Amino acid sequence: MAAYVPPGWPSGVHPPGSEDFERTAQAWLLDVVPPDYRLHGVLRRYPLALAAMAAHHAEACVAGAREGYRNARTEVGGALPPHALEALLAAYRAEGRRLVATAQAVGLVARALRGEVFTPQLEDTAQHGTGRPAAGAEVERQAAQRLLPEQPAAESHAAEEGNSPAENMLRLPASLVDELLRLVGETMIANTQIKEQLRLSVEHTRAVTKQNTALQELAGELEQLVDVRGVTAPLGAAKRQGDFDALHG
Repeated sequence: MAAYVPPGWPSGVHPPGSEDFERTAQAWLLDVVPPDYRLHGVLRRYPLALAAMAAHHAEACVAGAREGYRNARTEVGGALPPHALEALLAAYRAEGRRLVATAQAVGLVARALRGEVFTPQLEDTAQHGTGRPAAGAEVERQAAQRLLPEQPAAESHAAEEGNSPAENMLRLPASLVDELLRLVGETMIANTQIKEQLRLSVEHTRAVTKQNTALQELAGELEQLVDVRGVTAPLGAAKRQGDFDALHG
């Protein structure tokens, strides 16, 4: 009887408890993280340490995909044509689902490396026998929906209703949408220019303050020099006067 692995278990990783489990798990985890992680010997000697770093990396990738999906329209909407923007959003959604599945698989491997034993769930067995999706796949789908922002209302409504017309859909002329996107792009550019001007102003203020401090220090040194010369000058004059009187007495 084949060893049981839970839904979402990564392909290529042998079941927990098998002879090659740790070796195949380590190889798979090294493919999940950036290539430079291979330079650290501790990650190759201790698979559990590698799994911990891979989990954080995968979670960060999911968060980055979510943030990118949310801000795609404001970040590049003004520079991309509408069809390219929609293709970008579709890529974010596809990659988001893949990243969520990877993050869940990393979690399963980490649990197995800690010694956890997986057992078949009743609903998984029943659904497998009826040909319905396993509970793990459903959980994965729901997690992907939570981790990636929701689709626009009109798009979501159309997906639920199939090809039926969306009664609440707001239709706008393409020219108006292009104009709005252009204005958003110009606003972002103006915002960037303002930030740059502020940065230059701050640097100029710091330079003036530094120069002012240097001038104040120089003025202080000059005042000390004047004070010293003001004291020593009468003494020198008196000495010279005394010498003169002595010679001509």
